[in-house]
Amino acid sequence: MNTDELQELISKCLKDFYDRRFKRLEKLKLRDFLRRKNPYLFKALGTQKASEIIERILTAYIGSSDETIFGDAFFEPIARIASGAKVSDAEGADFIVESETRVLAVALKSGPNIYNASQKKRQSQEFSALRNRLYKLHKQFDPVLAHAYGHAKSEPTKDLVYRRSSGQAFWAEITGEPDFYLKLVRLMKEEPAKHKQKYAPAWDAAVNKFTAEFVEGFCFPSGQIDWEKLVRFVSEDTTKS
Repeated sequence: MNTDELQELISKCLKDFYDRRFKRLEKLKLRDFLRRKNPYLFKALGTQKASEIIERILTAYIGSSDETIFGDAFFEPIARIASGAKVSDAEGADFIVESETRVLAVALKSGPNIYNASQKKRQSQEFSALRNRLYKLHKQFDPVLAHAYGHAKSEPTKDLVYRRSSGQAFWAEITGEPDFYLKLVRLMKEEPAKHKQKYAPAWDAAVNKFTAEFVEGFCFPSGQIDWEKLVRFVSEDTTKS
């Protein structure tokens, strides 16, 4: 993949990332999400403005999914296309890079978040199941839990059938280019700023819309927040007779 092709791919993936953020913002139902927030914390922080609560809620809502969305919309398609891989239809692997002698099965995560014991076990089981499916190919099976950034690196153990690879090492392995990980940020150029500028009006409109909804539902006629009404909405026992 030459530089122009990679830049075009990066631009396309960034657009997809922001498109998904738009859709997530449009799907938000304030009352559903508000039920999962801590009204006592808002009060303890001295919050007086409805718009401040809404800004915090929207930031948490969008931020909680950004890492996952970015991994799916940006890192995964770039890694797959740049490596010449094919999409895997097996659980636990995102794509497979096959050569004459080896099958590289990649489960790609955005960052090096720590797996708990059950997640590690499941990942090993899924890679083992894929190994059994590909056994008839008579090729080396190399499962890797990859991270698009970071330093995490380890070899398989008696309990884990896969190795880990991250950041520069991962991108260099699948592309053959030691500086590919730098190209990813270099070739974004001014695209993020353009998308952010387009995204800003949708964000502001959402803040205005949900602030009005919050004021109508949880504020006194004077405009002050009705904290008891908010707490009741979040925590009142609706099963009592």
